[in-house]
Amino acid sequence: MGDLDTLRGPTAPAETITRRPDQKKESSVSRPIEFVKGFLRDPRGVGSVWPSSRFLVQRIIEAGEVASSRTVIELGPGTGPITRELLAHMPAGGRLLALEIDPGFVEILRREIDDPRLIVHQGPSTEILAAMETAGLTDADLVVSGIPFSTMDEEDARRTLDAVRAILAPGGGFVAYQFRDSVADLARPILGEPDAESELLNLPPMRVYTWRK
Repeated sequence: MGDLDTLRGPTAPAETITRRPDQKKESSVSRPIEFVKGFLRDPRGVGSVWPSSRFLVQRIIEAGEVASSRTVIELGPGTGPITRELLAHMPAGGRLLALEIDPGFVEILRREIDDPRLIVHQGPSTEILAAMETAGLTDADLVVSGIPFSTMDEEDARRTLDAVRAILAPGGGFVAYQFRDSVADLARPILGEPDAESELLNLPPMRVYTWRK
């Protein structure tokens, strides 16, 4: 697993909130307008201008072996279309920690997804370790990422990938869906060669990269 403390580095105070039963139930709509607004607020921080299609979501669920993943970390959930499907397919006693940097998306996730297994952390992907510690999680069976590695600061990208490798349990998986192949180039020295598939029935078409520890 490696020395997690060496990867932590200085981080902003964690802001992690678990869903409350009295909060509004999830919407059946993936909120495309809110997604576009988020893209306009921060084009570099949002991986796509439109939410993920059901075809892409299904490919991620299968690649990540979600049904057997009790602890899942999602990086960049946006308005939550993949978050909802992860919750629908993962074990009843599992936990899903979602890290989202956009405050508008965070508010939607906290308001609309009513599931006690979901923990929402407002902050960047570099705060994975701090967010896990606050949530009482020690390792992960699966990490799913939609954050755009092609526009990230390279140091932050490598720090994120180092943390992903450190937190994955033996046999755990990392699934990244991306418009460009930057994540594969950055992750090869850290995680090795990925399996790669294309999903053309998405706007824009995406590549789905999968690593197993």
